Amino acid sequence: MKFSLFFEMQLADPTPEKEAILFHNCVEQAKLADDLGYHCIWEVEHHGLYEYSHSSAPEVFLGYIAGQTKRIRLGHGCTLLPHRYNHPIRIAERIATLDILSNGRVNWGSAKSGTRVEREAFGVDSEAIHGEWLEALEIIPKMWAADVFSHKGRYFDIPETCIVPKPVQKPHPPMFAACSKPEQAIAIGKLGIGALNLATYHDEMLGERVSDYRKAIAQATPVGKVINNHFACNAAAFVLKDDLSACRHGLRGATYFLRSMVHYYGAERPSGRINISRDFLPDEQLERFRKARNTPSSQLSAVIGDPASARETVQRFVNIGVDELILVMQTGTTPHELTMESIRTFGEEVLPYFSA
Repeated sequence: MKFSLFFEMQLADPTPEKEAILFHNCVEQAKLADDLGYHCIWEVEHHGLYEYSHSSAPEVFLGYIAGQTKRIRLGHGCTLLPHRYNHPIRIAERIATLDILSNGRVNWGSAKSGTRVEREAFGVDSEAIHGEWLEALEIIPKMWAADVFSHKGRYFDIPETCIVPKPVQKPHPPMFAACSKPEQAIAIGKLGIGALNLATYHDEMLGERVSDYRKAIAQATPVGKVINNHFACNAAAFVLKDDLSACRHGLRGATYFLRSMVHYYGAERPSGRINISRDFLPDEQLERFRKARNTPSSQLSAVIGDPASARETVQRFVNIGVDELILVMQTGTTPHELTMESIRTFGEEVLPYFSA
């Protein structure tokens, strides 16, 4: 099992001053994760999602992290491929440059984007969004392989061009894609790339999803030069030595994260401050969570609690066959100091029990 950290750059009640502090705090969190042996930093690309995600230039953040760390991998989770966001040549150039500067530590994930805020801000055609994503996904690894690249497709018409530089990983950085719905696991598997999933399922349902993905990837027609058989799950996570404190802060952060995501991923086009609670959950809800977690009927969506309960939850993911847990510790309501404590506690008292 691999363990990674996920960054949305969340910030409740932002100001420019708090925003600047947030970015430097996330750098410190990434450096600590590198020291403790975490596998990867996964950084999103979002635009205009106030409070929920202030990570609009992940290539800059990850480039900075590359120079501040030694071992941890640098994951785009994910770059937006519809060409009004990013032309595929620019993606190929940026990923290759980061791969060179990090000495081959890049994981490249792609996505379409699922919010009206982003699509309408950039003028993305909703009818063409899947086709643009797929065509870009198919041609970017070809750009890395060709001395001179050309392409004439439905969405992109590129004359003979030298796409430089080339990545140092051979044949290219591992490829992944966002996978938010059950049927997408099969589609992603058929493309021969790694699946980046939300963790919102019971054990049996998640097991079926992993199985479907494995079956699909066994028959893949890969878009890249190599198949990347890798099933990852994003899970809310907060681990402290004191179980009650971990649950109090972890559930508040996870609740804020989930509700702010729902705020933007619905049918509306919201803007401005998110009208959701920043408060701690009532004590009775905390106790219900503590009693119910890791019971047969509990949902596999969070790794929250003391190290013993966290190890028990992680073991369930291991038993199902998940390859990587991408842990959501940085949330809009969680103080930086406690996030650092959680990263350290998990890294010292949970991660070593499962690392290969």
